[in-house]
Amino acid sequence: MTSPAPKAGFLPCGDTALVVEFGDRVDRAVSDRVLRLQARVAKAKLPGVVEMVPTCRSLMVHYDPLRTGAAKLEHEIVPLLADGEAVASIGKSWRVPVCYEGDLAPDLDAVAKRVGRTTDEVIRLHSSVTYHVYMIGFLPGFPYMGDLVPELALPRLENPRLRVPPGSVAMAMRMTGAYPVASPGGWWLIGTTPIRLFEAGRARPSLFVPGDRAKFEPVAAREFAAIKRASDAGDYEVRSEELTS
Repeated sequence: MTSPAPKAGFLPCGDTALVVEFGDRVDRAVSDRVLRLQARVAKAKLPGVVEMVPTCRSLMVHYDPLRTGAAKLEHEIVPLLADGEAVASIGKSWRVPVCYEGDLAPDLDAVAKRVGRTTDEVIRLHSSVTYHVYMIGFLPGFPYMGDLVPELALPRLENPRLRVPPGSVAMAMRMTGAYPVASPGGWWLIGTTPIRLFEAGRARPSLFVPGDRAKFEPVAAREFAAIKRASDAGDYEVRSEELTS
């Protein structure tokens, strides 16, 4: 018999936001509750709500304090938390090209050694999973994706890099992701994607959004270079399809 999901908690965040908390761990069931509430609040068109920011375990609801307040908003959100009719997924499933070769995968050999696998096995394991996008954060467009197979779970680097190149595909613990821009970082770099993960001028600046799914597809260095040239020129479209469940 499965135990019931814990009740959601409410936490005022300044005078213009309300956080709805669902748990204290990274978990697909928790993420599903976060994303389900986001969809229900959007559908309800609650007066004063101006933006929502989902995380792995909570939903921050920003509001206009001239139109509503934390207490009123909490009262309106509580009925939307009830189990009942599921909300259809409205995200996308992405096919992300990644080159796991040479300088584009600076930590691949070290990862293979740490987990007791060959580099080919690490690539196979990493690219075998269809990942769930839990949240976007740390950098504009940086996707926190799970769940990495247990065989590849490693702690963060003891000494983070001062600069991680854009496009670097990285992993740490049970998460993986890709750096949209150059940045310091402490995850293991096992590949590079040639696609542009964030563009401020796009209608949807971040390629990924919470609730999306993504699968990494290994490509050779020559194909990587060709895709990068096309992507930089704005002539490459990442393969995707609408989620139906």
